[in-house]
Amino acid sequence: MSSEIEITDIPQLKAETAGPALSPSQLIWRRFRKHKMAMAGIVGIIILLIFIVAGAVIVPETKANEVDLRARLSTPSELHWMGTDSTGRDVFNRIIYGGQISLLVGILAVSISVTLGTVMGGIAAYYGGWVDSILMRITESMLSIPSLFLLIVLGKYLGKEVQTINILGRSFSGSVGIVILVIGLTSWMYLARIVRANVLSLKEMDYIAASKSLGASNVRIFFKHLVPNTLGAIIVAATLGLATAILTEAYVSFLGLGIQPPTASWGNMLTGAQSFIQRGAWWMWLFPSLFIVFTILCINLLGDGMRDAFDPHSTRHM
Repeated sequence: MSSEIEITDIPQLKAETAGPALSPSQLIWRRFRKHKMAMAGIVGIIILLIFIVAGAVIVPETKANEVDLRARLSTPSELHWMGTDSTGRDVFNRIIYGGQISLLVGILAVSISVTLGTVMGGIAAYYGGWVDSILMRITESMLSIPSLFLLIVLGKYLGKEVQTINILGRSFSGSVGIVILVIGLTSWMYLARIVRANVLSLKEMDYIAASKSLGASNVRIFFKHLVPNTLGAIIVAATLGLATAILTEAYVSFLGLGIQPPTASWGNMLTGAQSFIQRGAWWMWLFPSLFIVFTILCINLLGDGMRDAFDPHSTRHM
């Protein structure tokens, strides 16, 4: 009797055994919602998305690019909530559309990275042998390529040469596509290693052998059993990779080699503010910087919470 009392007094066992049995997704959600900082991060991301989406509905893109030299370098006021830049464009309006570009670049680049990393790492682990050797050597060779240097070089020589892209009635400078492709094609290697390690352990499980004995094809086993059971690591890597992609775009655009005007991004808004920092136009750099910091912070908090939630051995937030 005393041994039972001692066992049920362990907090994590009480959490696992109390009440009805929970599914894996319910356990993940319970761990996630108990992570206060992660919940703060997701609330911040929702607020940011509402700001960007609702702002685009209220403020047309033409207003964000509208030049008014009579109002140039105006301080924040009731007419211009975040002031104006050197050509009289409203900073508040440009932050709305700059946020769309920064998030679009991050999401599309991460989509490319996650797809490549999952396929390369999964195939390498599942087939093994010479397939594993070749794909891992490709992965290691890609790790030796300095992605930031490549992005700067391509941005300098091709960014202004690529024609404007029209999507859903909106115009984007060709540099947007270059930034997305370079970030996506040079950031999948770490995820490939993570996926490979997970698939190597999963493919030895009994249910994989059972699927093979029942005649399941390799494609079905890979996408039906192996990838879903690696989804936790993929989601966490994608979340943290999103923050890195947004920060990389902002950095390269700040150097004037990323997203090119007239397309607004938070990074190239900071580029336009460089010459006016000493002239007291603090609002030109302060507000884009705050949005970059806020976005990266929220995404990292979300990624930290998801990492703990998907870890079956984590008792940190039980």
